[in-house]
Amino acid sequence: MDNRHKALRPRPTLGLVAIQSGAGADQKAAKRPSVMQAPVLVLNATFEPINVTAVRRALVLVLKGVAQAEETNHAEVHSTSKAIQVPSVIRLVSYRHIPQQSRALSRKNILLRDRNTCQFCGMALPASELTLDHVLPRSRGGRSSWENLVACCYTCNNRKGDRTPEEAGLKLQRRPRPFTLHTSRQLMRLIGHRDEKWRKYLFY
Repeated sequence: MDNRHKALRPRPTLGLVAIQSGAGADQKAAKRPSVMQAPVLVLNATFEPINVTAVRRALVLVLKGVAQAEETNHAEVHSTSKAIQVPSVIRLVSYRHIPQQSRALSRKNILLRDRNTCQFCGMALPASELTLDHVLPRSRGGRSSWENLVACCYTCNNRKGDRTPEEAGLKLQRRPRPFTLHTSRQLMRLIGHRDEKWRKYLFY
């Protein structure tokens, strides 16, 4: 990434949040996720929703001319030469063919499918506080597959150990399935409930 991209830094807007003071405001600021990690809806050139990415990646695509912002929010990031509004929805300039098969099996996609939620206790956690669990342990022939891997907190992972959920007294929140384009659309709609700018692109 070139120096122009490295120089991007989030700067607070001059709204009510930015002018709050005191310990309460500091605590709220500490709990807010980084602007650069906020979700951005990605549309194909045909306005079809195809993915969700982070603000940081979305800005790189816009700056490279690969995508353009269709919707923005109230925050800004600043480079050495200009201010850029943080996008909420971007659209690819050129059409990209999206295959219908499942996404690649990876830790990131397992956590995305399971919405960063432990599939045993139901607790939503940051990715750094989650691991992957083999529902049927590998020692018993369990495979590393979409149908046998779930997001799991470390507490439940230690409790389950080298056992099945039933043996450990645990119950799966939902049956693990492959991450298809249909699954991805469902997640987009769930996130879209928190951002009204997404809704007209998600067929509400």
